[in-house]
Amino acid sequence: MTSSGILVVSHVKRFAQSLEALQKYDYLKSLYVHLNVSPTRCPPSYGRLISQLYVDSNDHFHKKDLNILVGTLKSRGTFDKLKLKPIDYIFSDGQHEICEQLRQQLKIQQPIIYLSNEKINDLEEFQQLKPEDKIRTYENVVLGGTFDRIHLGHKIFLSQAVIRACSRLIVGVTTSQLTKSKTLNELILPVEQRIEEVKKFLNEIDPTLQYEVVPIDDPFGPTKTDPNMDMIVVSAETLRGGEKVNELRQQNNLKKLDIFCIDLVESTDKSGPKESKVSSSNTRIDLLGTRLRKPELKSLPTFPYIIGLTGGIASGKSKMAQRLQGMGALVMDCDKIAHEIYEPGQVCYDKIVEEFGDEILNGDKRINRAKLGPIVFADPRKLEKLNNIVWPELMAEVKRRINALREKANCPKVVVLEAAVLLKAGWDKEVHEVWSMIIPPEEAIRRVIERNGLPEEEARRRLLSQPSNSEIVSRSNVVFSSQWDPDFTLKQAEKAWKLLMGELEGPTAKSSNL
Repeated sequence: MTSSGILVVSHVKRFAQSLEALQKYDYLKSLYVHLNVSPTRCPPSYGRLISQLYVDSNDHFHKKDLNILVGTLKSRGTFDKLKLKPIDYIFSDGQHEICEQLRQQLKIQQPIIYLSNEKINDLEEFQQLKPEDKIRTYENVVLGGTFDRIHLGHKIFLSQAVIRACSRLIVGVTTSQLTKSKTLNELILPVEQRIEEVKKFLNEIDPTLQYEVVPIDDPFGPTKTDPNMDMIVVSAETLRGGEKVNELRQQNNLKKLDIFCIDLVESTDKSGPKESKVSSSNTRIDLLGTRLRKPELKSLPTFPYIIGLTGGIASGKSKMAQRLQGMGALVMDCDKIAHEIYEPGQVCYDKIVEEFGDEILNGDKRINRAKLGPIVFADPRKLEKLNNIVWPELMAEVKRRINALREKANCPKVVVLEAAVLLKAGWDKEVHEVWSMIIPPEEAIRRVIERNGLPEEEARRRLLSQPSNSEIVSRSNVVFSSQWDPDFTLKQAEKAWKLLMGELEGPTAKSSNL
């Protein structure tokens, strides 16, 4: 059972130690941080401190959800208007009177857990009272971004905007029109879901503001028309975008916005093809080789466990199948099996020849797939006719072979069914889960031209005849990408295989859907 807690922080210099102390509470999955400011003092400027605490949390409270409460800073320590999820525990870095008050106010049953017996409050040292550091606040603040799977960088970005807003905060969230060039854009969550995540985060850290979280189809969003804006928050890499906003506003006779630029947060994980900054792209790269969604319950025999491996043309399916074979899977290549049932005397041969004529045959009367391919790929109706002939017979043969495996004493634990047509043919119903390969469309076209010697037009036609990457991802349990070096693709495979083996060999592996 997972729990949530609130950490009362008075001794900032011990923050990392406090987080380390919390690691032993395995049940604690989410944590709010309350900075114990004095209610009798003017609220100080804590912008830099909040950023630093988030960075520390990434190092010492990794893979757990941590939110720093900005609203309690503005309200001088009170919790009257906060809209938090139910809190189970209060932790404190020292003996402070506010803890018991807080426990009663939030109606927490569990006793307070003190991480230290000291009574130190060093927050005054972080008030940043120098004139050049003091935060200037504005009635209306605006910012924009992709905000895919709220991460450390997003939390800093949004918190810096919240702490500078007195009344209204407008957040533009990019739609698919603006995310097409993003790394692994197929893995970006729907804009509606991203908007809800932003709203949830903002309302938790400070519910006192008026929030307008809106989808944007262009880089400027409401900034080009809304006269009631005062300041825009940008990152170091989008500073030029903030300047262009002001150029457009000037053209539209709107007042110029003040610009606040925050520094990018450096990523501590620079493995593989990741960016040097904390980013959504890095988050999506981390998703490769993991479960995007749990397998559905299907009425399939539990053994062997069948993985459907699919992906677009030139995406690297065959190489991935070889990797999984090396890890212990038995691979069934549907393309090779199709070759066999195309042979003279086999189930599909007469039907295909009758439909497409003798011109698709070689001198030895075998079907020449190099002749058949251009015919069917040039005409969707002919391709559908070929599929209607081959797909049922192919799946029937696959099932026969899998059933034969079950009769053997040394039946493999995992069978990988490699099939480019797996989703189009509806064979995802015949496997326990779907693993897929994706690469950017332009990279696929480049590989097809280089590998098959096809003209670009023909390569594009073949790409258009298959499901898009987005559709493939939406119907897959695990996704890989071979757009980077082979070693990184291997790591993705190893990650997925380790996860699967842990489930198949674990005590809870009692059903076909794990």
